[in-house]
Amino acid sequence: MEDERRTMVVLLACGSFNPITNMHLRMFELARDYLEDTGRYKVVKGIISAVGDGYKKKGLIEAFHRVKMARLATENSEWITVDAWESLQLEWVETAKVVRHHYSLLTTDEQDGDNVDTVKYAKKRRIEENYVESASHHNKRVGPQLMLLCGADVLESFGIPNLWKQEDIAEIVGRFGMVCITRCGSDPHKFIYQSDMLWKYRKNIHVVPNWVPNDISATHVRRALRRGQSVRYLLPDSVLYYIQEHDLYSAESEQKNAGVVLAPLQRYAGDPSS
Repeated sequence: MEDERRTMVVLLACGSFNPITNMHLRMFELARDYLEDTGRYKVVKGIISAVGDGYKKKGLIEAFHRVKMARLATENSEWITVDAWESLQLEWVETAKVVRHHYSLLTTDEQDGDNVDTVKYAKKRRIEENYVESASHHNKRVGPQLMLLCGADVLESFGIPNLWKQEDIAEIVGRFGMVCITRCGSDPHKFIYQSDMLWKYRKNIHVVPNWVPNDISATHVRRALRRGQSVRYLLPDSVLYYIQEHDLYSAESEQKNAGVVLAPLQRYAGDPSS
């Protein structure tokens, strides 16, 4: 009866995952603990969505490898899955569109044929069967609520000119909601206070303190790999073995897309709405 009174939540994390690290996985666990501790929510699923190659970020290796590593990292999880839809798009897809895509799947019970994880793991299939219900309007939600899961750096990136469209920020935060994990040296509450738009939707932003500081970043991992240093225990062993097997990160791979303007900056430059 207690679970029936709670709002079911699906957490969606979008990003490069270049490569996926233990901190990426910890974000899901931290968010679930925090939301469920409020007594208002029941987290039923987590989704990892890797950005496509069209994002053009410096050092971004092929999406095929990043998705494969994410699947290896989550193969033992009963509730975190990996979805390849975003990574398969030829051009970069705005995060707001990715959120809409997954919300549509939740509310219409459509199944992504590429979602190998939910087919392979029986427990994840049961999650799929249990939470999907139709909803006629997001303000009269019958099915689960979709929230964007991110680190404080993503929240603060809302302030970077031409990186986000203002209407996309309003839709993500105002309609769906966010769960933001704090990081060392960041102050999400201050950033929310300084932004009129974020302040307007502040009740939809859940700031989760990370009481066990973990400053692992994919950038640090790639740097160590280029220098031949150990990265064990920074990412799952299965991911590390995959990186070693395919010799993924090197000085050469870090120069991929060097000098190329990031896709959103190309798209929004000169757009007054961004």
